[in-house]
Amino acid sequence: MNARIRLAGALALCLLAGTAGAQNKNLADGFRTLPQNAKLVIMPPDIELFSISAGGVVEPKADWTDAAVKYFKAALDVKRQSLGAVTVELSEKDADDTAEVNTLHAAIARSIAIHQFGPSYLNLPTKAGKLDWSLGSAVRIIKDRTAGDYALFSWIRDSYASSERAATMVVFALLGVGLPGGIQTGYASLVDLNSGQVVWFNRLIRSSGDLREREKAAETLNALLENFPGAKK
Repeated sequence: MNARIRLAGALALCLLAGTAGAQNKNLADGFRTLPQNAKLVIMPPDIELFSISAGGVVEPKADWTDAAVKYFKAALDVKRQSLGAVTVELSEKDADDTAEVNTLHAAIARSIAIHQFGPSYLNLPTKAGKLDWSLGSAVRIIKDRTAGDYALFSWIRDSYASSERAATMVVFALLGVGLPGGIQTGYASLVDLNSGQVVWFNRLIRSSGDLREREKAAETLNALLENFPGAKK
């Protein structure tokens, strides 16, 4: 009986370790939550929506993108109250001046998604499974303009099958051939503005979600910021 108890305890510890590892995959070493009264800069969301034609051609849709940005920002305004930090947005001029930092974040976020959350054979040995990525000194301009401690970046690309594409998918499905429809991909990063280090990262990739509607845009935001490490009260 004692041996069984010891074995059960060992298995439980292994399961707990596995769970902790999965959680820590989203966090940099030594980081758990935002400090109390931290000043969090909300970066302009980088969002673009596309339509998929019958032949599978992806076409940008400016009107959809404009609506998505509007709804996502509105949802973010509501969400700010629960992020556990003092939040601040960039002025229009500062947003323009820091646009290159948003572009850099997109590149770094894609690398994290591939090498940290992708197939194991794409993992980088030098990272040793840790969230060890940085935007470097590029974030200094955000720090200087806002006196912020951290910045929250968000990047989303969303595509939707046109009615012609949907009809084509049905026809091919009857023939036993599956054609891909739209997909929603998003990244969110919490960056330390003193060091440039990405201290928290989350990836969203799914065939559901719709940023063209207000309520569904809020759902996407909540999914993207799931387990956000806000300050504990």
